[in-house]
Amino acid sequence: MTKADIVNEIAKKTGAEKVLVQQIVESFMDSVKGSLVKQENVYLRGFGSFIIKKRATKVARNISKNTTITIPEHNIPAFKPAKSFAEKVK
Repeated sequence: MTKADIVNEIAKKTGAEKVLVQQIVESFMDSVKGSLVKQENVYLRGFGSFIIKKRATKVARNISKNTTITIPEHNIPAFKPAKSFAEKVK
């Protein structure tokens, strides 16, 4: 399902204009991104959580050059579904 599909489905269910629904969806995604950039997790009860995961420093190998490189510690965004949501998908 794409963002356009989500906008179309919400517009059908609510009767709102697609342009308005698209602005709302874009605003939601911008809010989530902004919170994660500020290192704040986003919790949506019954749906899941958008969280920041810390990756530790690790040593990796470049196979083609046969060298090792150190990948520094960094953060990545992740989604953790709510328990009830995960059970429905199973």
